[in-house]
Amino acid sequence: MANDREKAVKDAGFNVEDLEWISSLRRDVNEHQETAKEKFTRKLKANPLVPIGCLLTAGALSVGLWSFKSGKAGTSQRMMRLRVLAQGFTVAALIGGMAASHLTAKDPDK
Repeated sequence: MANDREKAVKDAGFNVEDLEWISSLRRDVNEHQETAKEKFTRKLKANPLVPIGCLLTAGALSVGLWSFKSGKAGTSQRMMRLRVLAQGFTVAALIGGMAASHLTAKDPDK
C-alpha cells in the first residue's frame, strides 16, 4: 500500500512535504470553535444597542397587536408608531456599530 502511495505521489508530480501546511491549518482551525453563547456575548459587547432596539420593537409590536385585538385603536396606533421608531433605532444602531467597528479595526495595509 505504501508503494501505491509513493507511485501516486510520483505520478502527481509534487512532494507530500509541500502539503504539510494543510495539516497545520486544520489544527489551527479546530483549536477553538466559538459556541453560540460565546458569539452572542461577543456581539452583545460589541454593539449592545441592537438587542435593545430589537426588544423595543418586539415589545411595541406585541402590545400593539394585543391592543388591536382588544379593540383599543388609539393604543394600537401609538404602539405601531413606536414600533416604527424602534425599528429605525435598531437600523441606526446597526449602521453605527458597523461604522464604529470599521473605524476601530486595525488597518492591514499599515
